[in-house]
Amino acid sequence: MKKKLIANSQIQKIAVLTSGGDAPGMNAAIRAVVRAAIYHDKQAYGVYHGYKGLIEGDIKELKSCDVSNIINRGGTILKTSRCPSFFDYEGRKQAYNNLRSKGIDALVVIGGDGSFKGARQFIQDFDFPVVGIPGTIDNDLYGTDYTIGYDTALNVVVEAVDKIRDTAESHDRLFFVEVMGRDAGFIALRSGIAVGAEAILIPERKTNLKQFKKYLAEEYRVKKTSSIVLVAEGDDSGGAVAVANYVKKEFPDFNVRISILGHIQRGGSPTAYDRVTASQMGIAAVEGILKGRKGVMVGIKNRKMVYVPFEKTVKHHKTVKKELVDIVKILNI
Repeated sequence: MKKKLIANSQIQKIAVLTSGGDAPGMNAAIRAVVRAAIYHDKQAYGVYHGYKGLIEGDIKELKSCDVSNIINRGGTILKTSRCPSFFDYEGRKQAYNNLRSKGIDALVVIGGDGSFKGARQFIQDFDFPVVGIPGTIDNDLYGTDYTIGYDTALNVVVEAVDKIRDTAESHDRLFFVEVMGRDAGFIALRSGIAVGAEAILIPERKTNLKQFKKYLAEEYRVKKTSSIVLVAEGDDSGGAVAVANYVKKEFPDFNVRISILGHIQRGGSPTAYDRVTASQMGIAAVEGILKGRKGVMVGIKNRKMVYVPFEKTVKHHKTVKKELVDIVKILNI
């Protein structure tokens, strides 16, 4: 059995909240935080509706039984919201007062970039221990190879596109499938490789419509078989609808269809990978707090848990891997 930590015995009560967009695996992380706190003889508290609940005092103690049978569930039992008022000092002050009124000594925030920006400011204001867990399907946080929910979202996209390809092949259709990724193309790029997409359009790479038109004229027109083009919603071409309309205009004889997967990518039961990773991160967050860490995000690098300062997480930009972009070029000849 793992040895219990006795460091930083002043920490007795640890709260956890989920913030920003929901992601499959958040419940697994909540479960891990609660049970890790209890394992180390601390009390665990849940904050409902993210920073909004922190400001409104929607906080209650959680026992081990409160997080039973949630590891397999998508979404978050603590609910989540976006809370602009937390970026005002008065809002943060009220949140701090609510935490102190319940004797809470530390906070675990499960969320993305915006959530960590709020947490960083909260620490600067009140010197309060906060540790973050990366929970976002976009996988766009600097300092970690994977974020909670990313693997599940990839599998949802792959399953959906595999089904779309069935009808595309039956009718020799050219399908433009839009996936989430307003500022990052991680979902589009990796899932696009997995489904064998003929083209993948992402925000990180400028879309060359002239080159794409050449491919359609010289390759697709000759083959005239089904094709799948994956488009991240933040692609500079304007998304799947804009690209599809361009193709319809240039090639009126093509059988073009559009499918926007939307919020289906956020839902569903988390994959085994997301469940295990979230559990590891939840435990690492609690143990980091008990060892005196604050202002850091728990990340995973080369399959090992690491702690990354919020300063780096929110200031640096995570880029797509060049080798994945090269894979697309090689496989699409």
